[in-house]
Amino acid sequence: MKKFLIVGLGNIGDKYENTRHNIGFKILDEVASEHNTSFETEKLGDIASFRFKGRTFILLKPNTFMNLSGKAVKYWMQKENVLIDNILVVTDDLNIDFGTIRVKAKGSDGGHNGLKDIQEKLGTTKYPRFRFGVGSNYSKGRQVDYVLGEWNKEEEGKLIERLPTSSKVITSFGTAGLANTMNTFNGK
Repeated sequence: MKKFLIVGLGNIGDKYENTRHNIGFKILDEVASEHNTSFETEKLGDIASFRFKGRTFILLKPNTFMNLSGKAVKYWMQKENVLIDNILVVTDDLNIDFGTIRVKAKGSDGGHNGLKDIQEKLGTTKYPRFRFGVGSNYSKGRQVDYVLGEWNKEEEGKLIERLPTSSKVITSFGTAGLANTMNTFNGK
């Protein structure tokens, strides 16, 4: 049976729960809810799993804080014996308009410290990632405040529509494959 490790990036703690930087956690919460599973705190993160169309999906929300996410990713890949092509890292992206989806097979960290740490721990940039656009509506030098800021009312309203689509990206990745998922969802 094929296993997929889906990693949502975010920061632990109530003060970060509704921030743009935590979209990875929010998307995984949506997936878990849709598939009637819940998270348990395990080593280096909160874990949930479900089966869908003959595949096992393991959802990981690292509890190492964003900048140290690579340790949790590497540990759970090894523990669950998941190939690097079968991981999908879900993260926010300032360079994409709010709500826009971009799935890629590889790429740079784009200045994202969570991706930078994963890249360092895995020793490669060649792992699938799902970037969710959070936009760039901030003043020069205010990037950190923006990503650690909470969603505004308009964004919250649109998130209600975008989260179910994001959940479909995850299951498509495991069932239809990376290329088909990219063709179906990129830019949407």
